[in-house]
Amino acid sequence: QVQLVESGGGLVQAGGSMRLSCAASGRTFSNYATGWFRQAPGKEREFVAATSWSGILTYYGDSVKGRFTISRDNAKNTVYLQMSSLKPEDTAVYYCPAADPPYSSAIDYSQSGQYHYWGQGTQVTVSS
Repeated sequence: QVQLVESGGGLVQAGGSMRLSCAASGRTFSNYATGWFRQAPGKEREFVAATSWSGILTYYGDSVKGRFTISRDNAKNTVYLQMSSLKPEDTAVYYCPAADPPYSSAIDYSQSGQYHYWGQGTQVTVSS
């Protein structure tokens, strides 16, 4: 079992930056692929980014490519999402899930069903 707690959300102006953190506890976190998803009111959950257990491989949703960066520090059991050039349409609750090992390049980590553990989410609001 892995417990995940997101933090770092809040209110930011359009064009600004923000960094989200996801702290993990429980099993050996470095074994788990992790990601970020978001969900805006009235919309489906959307893939934002994912990273392999090592952090070497990263994947991004089309809407955030070039603006967001996912990274992880396994020594701190933490995954980060650095967000820049924020837009009002980035407003959502951001979730940090983890997928049971082993990592496989054959798995589509952009699909929420591939993840087994989810945090409670953190609200990000971008004002225009």
